[in-house]
Amino acid sequence: MKKTSTRLADGRELIYYDLRDDTVRDAVDRRPLERTHTTSEIRRDPLLGDQVAIASHRQGRTYHPPADQCPLCPTEGDRLSEIPDSSYDVVVFENRFPSLAGDSGRCEVVCFTSDHDASFASLTEEQARLVLDAWTDRTSELSHLPSVEQVFCFENRGEEIGVTLGHPHGQIYAYPFTTPRTALMLRSLAAHKEATGGENLFDTVLERELADERIILEGEHWVAFVPYAAHWPYEVHLYPKRRVPDLLALDEAARSEFPQVYLELLRRFDRIFGEGEPPTPYIAAWHQAPFGTLEEFEGVTRDDFALHLELFTIRRTSGKLKFLAGSESGMSVFINDVPPERAAERLREVAS
Repeated sequence: MKKTSTRLADGRELIYYDLRDDTVRDAVDRRPLERTHTTSEIRRDPLLGDQVAIASHRQGRTYHPPADQCPLCPTEGDRLSEIPDSSYDVVVFENRFPSLAGDSGRCEVVCFTSDHDASFASLTEEQARLVLDAWTDRTSELSHLPSVEQVFCFENRGEEIGVTLGHPHGQIYAYPFTTPRTALMLRSLAAHKEATGGENLFDTVLERELADERIILEGEHWVAFVPYAAHWPYEVHLYPKRRVPDLLALDEAARSEFPQVYLELLRRFDRIFGEGEPPTPYIAAWHQAPFGTLEEFEGVTRDDFALHLELFTIRRTSGKLKFLAGSESGMSVFINDVPPERAAERLREVAS
């Protein structure tokens, strides 16, 4: 992998990740852009104890442009985009309309391929490995920023999810705090460790899942399963079999196997609802240990956390979505319409 860092016309950082070591990246951003100014701030909810990002400038972000005006495609002639070069393998750049910025963190866009009509599932294993390497590199770089406590790599896919750009891409959020969902896991880890005299909750969960009927895919280094208490109609968790706290700690064997397992998982997701259905909308979310202090979670260290990816769709059946209505949105109590065992069976049925 070759990494080349440059700057866009408004001062934002852009990084090329190339498969070939001899690739030269010296294209200049020719757009007449002024420096980006954001109004992002973090406010704490005193009742719930969580944080809310207030980012009014995002109202003006690019919204469903036609394909020939996609800002994530390479620059071509006089059609200028966010990527100055005429081609790329993987590109990461600072979001022009970030939810988090400055002392409030950082937001980046990850373009998986220059092919506008592709998807992550259509990447080759070599391309998918390059994305994994880019996620890992950005996790490392962002973790050293003084304002960053947790790094979150994710992909939103599909208009039903709220995606406003059709080009295959994901995002990275670098939060200045430990997110509420991660804090819940850490509290559960601490309670289980104390109650069992030191047992790790992630290890216990993974051991139980490996012995159950909801396994979808299993390799030498990774396992994918529908969790016992799945929140979403079709939800899969992907774990490395050797517990590590973050992407940085994956060994080469796990990195090499990941593309094969993950691409097969995504391709099965696209076949859940049968032939002729539009691509399955989904969210793919990496969960990594925070880089900040864990003092409030007594007895827990970063090494107790288990890196894993959660993949789920909001489509519950053909042509129907799972809406987060009263119970889910009002009380955070999920009601799942599809038994996890049936979801796992279906994901096994659609093997390629």
